[in-house]
Amino acid sequence: MTAPSAKPLFRAISGAGSTGKEPLPLLPDAPLRSRPRVEKRRDEDFYATGQPEAVRGLLARDGDVIRACGSVWEPACGDGALVREIRAAGIPCCASDLIDRGCPDSWVADYFTCLRSRGRAIITNPPYCLINARDGHGRWLRHTLDMPGWDYLALLLSWDWPAARANGLGALLDAQPFSYCYLMRWKLDFTGEGSPPQRNAWFVWIRGWNDAPMQIRFMNREDGQALHQGVLL
Repeated sequence: MTAPSAKPLFRAISGAGSTGKEPLPLLPDAPLRSRPRVEKRRDEDFYATGQPEAVRGLLARDGDVIRACGSVWEPACGDGALVREIRAAGIPCCASDLIDRGCPDSWVADYFTCLRSRGRAIITNPPYCLINARDGHGRWLRHTLDMPGWDYLALLLSWDWPAARANGLGALLDAQPFSYCYLMRWKLDFTGEGSPPQRNAWFVWIRGWNDAPMQIRFMNREDGQALHQGVLL
């Protein structure tokens, strides 16, 4: 059986203006259905730090600067994903977290009770609920920028994180912007479930940047391969 043609209906609608007749009424719009937003996050906002290429790439790019600091503090060490790579590169790394998740040679500490950095460099993937605009109001970053004792700070965050202006985060970044960032050209899988939805970047602050223009640099997944093969760049 042949389906009826839509041409008569099309002629009726398109010709209404020329004949003076009112156009045929359109069907009412179907109600829009939005996908429910999933807000459930893991306890203490713990997400393992993706593939090791992220920190290997940072060490390959900024290794000389980090080594010149003498030591690194990872204050949200989790199970040690970043710590293992930093130590494997021959850099002393202190490690702490709110909860013991099995990171070797680490201690339990509330970051907000620490009034001085435990290393001249801080490298971490901070709990997003404490550094974002909506929930954390930038609290983690504010505490870090006010903390003495560090010269180099690298935070692994989503690429769109600094775009937020709400709840004081925008004003904080306007007043104390990062020195440069490394935008990653691949996606990190923080959950182990595949299909990561976002781009990530290392945001780096260097004290004494002297108001030099903020820079955007790119990082490729292959940048850390030489480091992994034992060639310290």
